Amino acid sequence: MSDDGEFRAAADAAYEAMLDRLGEQSPRPRLAPTRRAAELLGDPQRAYPIIHVTGTNGKTSTSRIAESILRAMGLRTGLFSSPHLQRFNERIMIDGEPISDEALARNWDDIQPYLSMVDDELVAADEVRLTFFEVLTVLAFACFADAPVDVAVIEVGMGGEWDSTNVGDGQVAVFTPISLDHTKRLGSTVAEIARTKSGIVKPAASVVTAAQPPEAMAELERAAQLCEAPLSAQPAAFDVTASAVAVGGQLISVRGLAATYADLFLPLYGAHQAQNAAVAIAAVETFVGGGERPLTRDVLEEGLAGATSPGRLQLVGTEPTILVDAAHNPAGALTLAAALPSFFDFDEFAFVVGILRDKDAKGIVDALAPLAARIHVTQSHSERAEPFDELAEHIQDWTHETVASFDDLGDAIEAARDWAVQSPRRAIVVTGSITLIGEAMTLGDDRGWKAGS
Repeated sequence: MSDDGEFRAAADAAYEAMLDRLGEQSPRPRLAPTRRAAELLGDPQRAYPIIHVTGTNGKTSTSRIAESILRAMGLRTGLFSSPHLQRFNERIMIDGEPISDEALARNWDDIQPYLSMVDDELVAADEVRLTFFEVLTVLAFACFADAPVDVAVIEVGMGGEWDSTNVGDGQVAVFTPISLDHTKRLGSTVAEIARTKSGIVKPAASVVTAAQPPEAMAELERAAQLCEAPLSAQPAAFDVTASAVAVGGQLISVRGLAATYADLFLPLYGAHQAQNAAVAIAAVETFVGGGERPLTRDVLEEGLAGATSPGRLQLVGTEPTILVDAAHNPAGALTLAAALPSFFDFDEFAFVVGILRDKDAKGIVDALAPLAARIHVTQSHSERAEPFDELAEHIQDWTHETVASFDDLGDAIEAARDWAVQSPRRAIVVTGSITLIGEAMTLGDDRGWKAGS
């Protein structure tokens, strides 16, 4: 076996070992075990400054845009995000690229003795050993210190206060829009969820937030006041001032904290991505100059032009057009429904939908149904996926339309393609869960859905 093959096998084995732990959808509301593991490793999360990002929707896109701008400034960056779409390495990015199999495997081997020590201590105390996400967080912090990076953009896994990423202290705490999601874990109201997420605000940090519902903003303001952290909130402190559809994305103008930046090309679709870009720009302005030093146009042009957001209104097929979008809650589905007619010139959409059991399926479907010429219901391979036949029955009851059901995602998409090729003004949208999107992207690569592939 080649070195590359050996490293690939070692990286895959590390992932399999992590999967043997309590899954990331069952997080423990605790920080002590992650903090203990980090301490044994010499606190790698203190080796670089951190921009810490939480929220309900837009976390990953905002994180990726901010990282791209920082990289355009000549900084060596780390980016930690979840979940991955196609391969585990995507979660730990070094300088804009998924971590190499070699670096991942090497760091995994390095942290093993320390993870075992903490596991033993937890078991002795009759507690659950380190979970998947706790171990993943420690691994990411170690990888960034090993690289080394100049700055790490860290996306919260779930919530904020007790999320394992919170053992790192963000110099900038960033909040994307907050709405209802993970209510069994985070709280049943927007205020409760915002209170949990506000836990990432630390003393001497700065806070940057997207526009929020009043009850969420009140919680963020409270946390900022307690930590004596300056707070910059949209729209008063910064905002999108203009956006226009452009080939391959949009032209946006942003009033930042330190300057106004006009007519910047953003290769992402949807008004929500313009909003994410504004938050990312304000976060970077805060990080590099306390919000008082303008970013250069060259840096912003390069940073935004290089920004990607896989699985977010992404084109994965042509002739016919196939889009994937990781909308997995009602707010995300409403955002998707608003973006489709604004950024794409199609008369009819077929939605290929698969949703996880713990999500608000009716809220998602209600948002998408007005645009749907047809709905193909399927499921991903996730253990949490709602069975396709049960979901199809529910959707038929909710929409009073006949829906088609498929036990295989590939079959669902191929049937939609057969329908879409009958008219140039038809398109397909695959959505409903992140796991479904990842599988669709892999299918697109394997089957050559893009023209010329």
